[in-house]
Amino acid sequence: MEATTATVVRSSICSSRPSNCHVRSGISTSTRPDSVGFGSIFRFSNRQYASISIPKPGHRRVAFGSRRGSVVRARLSSSESSDSSSMIAPLRLESPVGQFLSQILISHPHLVPAAVEKQLEQLQTDRDTEKQKEEPSASGTDLVLYRRIAEVKENERRKALEEILYALVVQKFMDANISMVPSITPDPSGHVDAWSREDEKLEQLHSPEAYEMIQNHLALILGSRSGDSTSVAQISKLRVGQVYAASVMYGYFLKRVDQRFQLEKAMKILPSVADEEEINIQQGFMEDTRPRGGGDYSQNMYHPEVSSWPGSGISPGGFGSGIKASRLRTYVMSFDGETLQRYATIRSKETISIIEKHTEALFGRPEIVITPEGTVDSSKDELIKISFGGLKRLVLEAVTFGSFLWEVESYVDSRYHFV
Repeated sequence: MEATTATVVRSSICSSRPSNCHVRSGISTSTRPDSVGFGSIFRFSNRQYASISIPKPGHRRVAFGSRRGSVVRARLSSSESSDSSSMIAPLRLESPVGQFLSQILISHPHLVPAAVEKQLEQLQTDRDTEKQKEEPSASGTDLVLYRRIAEVKENERRKALEEILYALVVQKFMDANISMVPSITPDPSGHVDAWSREDEKLEQLHSPEAYEMIQNHLALILGSRSGDSTSVAQISKLRVGQVYAASVMYGYFLKRVDQRFQLEKAMKILPSVADEEEINIQQGFMEDTRPRGGGDYSQNMYHPEVSSWPGSGISPGGFGSGIKASRLRTYVMSFDGETLQRYATIRSKETISIIEKHTEALFGRPEIVITPEGTVDSSKDELIKISFGGLKRLVLEAVTFGSFLWEVESYVDSRYHFV
């Protein structure tokens, strides 16, 4: 499948080498000329995605894979079934395969890998069968109908594959005993961050070198408030959604380069980078992350100018404080332009679709009006109240989600090639 480049905002590792950076920002217009999405890749459908919730009690008969597969009876406990508000992820899976995996995630999450294996085998069988079929020799209506049926089946397989990937990501959060943030819904006072704080668990899922990069990412977003978890800011919901989506893609990229770094580290073949080069990189990095004049935040989606957020109380001079040198970042800076572009590319359309749908499930569909002058009319943008601790929790989850997404994409591709 043709790779798709994720158009994220400029990451911290690109700031001092703009000529080699292919990860960029921007709120792009959607198919409607008067509205925009979360970012360049975020053009959502009109569907609404509810949370995965506990089904009614009783026995469910579910089969792994094909009709001839073995059968498992999943029984839900009374405590699970009585709590209709319980959820494990904000996005509802809609395909038959996705709904089946949702039931397994709720009742028997340890069976998800086996269920996924069977579903991938079935997808592979279906795809092989389609390839072996020959197009009818007849032309006209019969040929058009044949191709349309084949296209529908391919779309069904692609959706099933997306939801398999998403279910595996959710299972990784469950294995780590981490509750995912539910759909962002303000309470009567406008606050949204009533979810549990699980920062330490999220931090422990990353290597020490990767977490250094994540700390820099957090420092660029939170600025001088990175250590303040209680203060509350009133922030654009769209802006928070942009930061979340970009952080997912940053986590995907970070896991990708960290895997290579850890392998070369274990093999003792890491390139040596002079201390002077690291100092020069760091100085250029600090210069590039300082807020600039003007109110166009579309160029700062990844490292938002939080000093301009209402109620943030952050002074421009404090933005970007606390940035530290990172060995992994120095390693990434040693990449040539072609390698850096390849690592900054999200490899599959399915992965990009998951990021779009998951972000929409969390934050809703953004509707921002473009004025005749071409500027963004944010007068109707919803404002939410969120603590800096809550914002940190969101970003940490997003980076971890992206990291898990890279892992499951690689795992599934090894069994059902789609990348």
